[in-house]
Amino acid sequence: MVPRYSRPAMTAIWEAEARFKIWFEIEAHATQKLADLGVVPQSAATALWDWWATNPEIDVAAIDAIEAVTRHDVIAFLDWVAQQVGPEARFMHQGMTSSDVLDTTLSVQLAQASDLLLADLGALLAAIKRRALEHKYTPTIGRSHGIHAEPTTFGLKLASAYAEFDRCKARLVAARAEIATCAISGAVGTFANIDPAVELYVAEKLCLTIEPVSTQVIPRDRHAMFFAVLGVIASSIERLSIEVRHLQRTEVLEAEEYFAPGQKGSSAMPHKRNPVLTENLTGLARVVRAAVTPALENVALWHERDISHSSVERFIGPDATITLDFALARLTGVIDKLLVYPERMQKNLDKMGGLVHSQRVLLALTQAGLERDAAYRLVQRNAMKVWESDGALNLLELLKADSEVTAALPAAVLEEKFNLDYHFKAVDTIFARVFGE
Repeated sequence: MVPRYSRPAMTAIWEAEARFKIWFEIEAHATQKLADLGVVPQSAATALWDWWATNPEIDVAAIDAIEAVTRHDVIAFLDWVAQQVGPEARFMHQGMTSSDVLDTTLSVQLAQASDLLLADLGALLAAIKRRALEHKYTPTIGRSHGIHAEPTTFGLKLASAYAEFDRCKARLVAARAEIATCAISGAVGTFANIDPAVELYVAEKLCLTIEPVSTQVIPRDRHAMFFAVLGVIASSIERLSIEVRHLQRTEVLEAEEYFAPGQKGSSAMPHKRNPVLTENLTGLARVVRAAVTPALENVALWHERDISHSSVERFIGPDATITLDFALARLTGVIDKLLVYPERMQKNLDKMGGLVHSQRVLLALTQAGLERDAAYRLVQRNAMKVWESDGALNLLELLKADSEVTAALPAAVLEEKFNLDYHFKAVDTIFARVFGE
């Protein structure tokens, strides 16, 4: 966790005190159910909850000191709780194994993290939608291979991003459901020393579902899917960030990040206004995606369990969720304050002398009776003159001066093929598909 790229609510989920509080709740709920089943005295559960009701401080340093001797974190925690509660604490952890506590706690933490990330996605979607509607009909050039292709609108660019992040949200909802499972099944997951009813009770109290069959650990394919979804969201963040970065290039400058009063872009060049936020987001996306491969590799554990996954998850759980939480909030700010320059968009549209309308002329020629290859040749030979003149020449004028073209298409028909609005006739349809009627 790097404070520079962290937000308090997400960071709090992964703090040691928060983790130990979840551990206690798992142990106390399990003890309560064991008492209900007559396995342990009711006084044991009462003692735990009475102590907890006093809102005690979790002494992380004291637990760490015990762990330095025991070399086992769960045992250290149980020993510390026993010191606070007294003899009744000996009934804690009856029939349970450490993974019951650790894995169920991780499920709680990942579910909590998911809730924050889903809220982040909701805020981002709202910002994108607002800006998309604002620029629904703002003409701009669509690019393929980085080269001018055909006209689109800036609103359609943002609608594409909205649809992508809406899919991300749906995936995260599914991933949250898959990861939010509870395992209280004892050594090797057989329930030999603990009733399955305890697992069900703890799961209900923690708003989790039960793991149908655990092997002492919750199967790590669940975690692999979860982190893979985080990786996809990070890639979507990077895709939109790169779009902003390209649009901010001096030669393009169709949009740029908000530049605050007093902000400085370069220590050496006072004129610089750099896309630092979206460059940062590109880097943060790499950090989140870096969690995906280790999560996939964690799936293959030895037999009923080993702990090769444990050290990995102590890194990727906090790092991926904290980083993604920050990145989503930062991207929301970028989109919300994005400076958009419609005049520059129009200027770029006009830059190449009407080349962006070449396909309409090609299609019109074929509809007028020319073979497609012949029509392509006629349009291309004129288009290349415009290209090589860097837009100094005009495609429409060249076509009207080409006798082979005008033999098929009169000047008035050619002129109609250079109507910009033609390209936007389906914008309403697309927006309805993305945002609803």
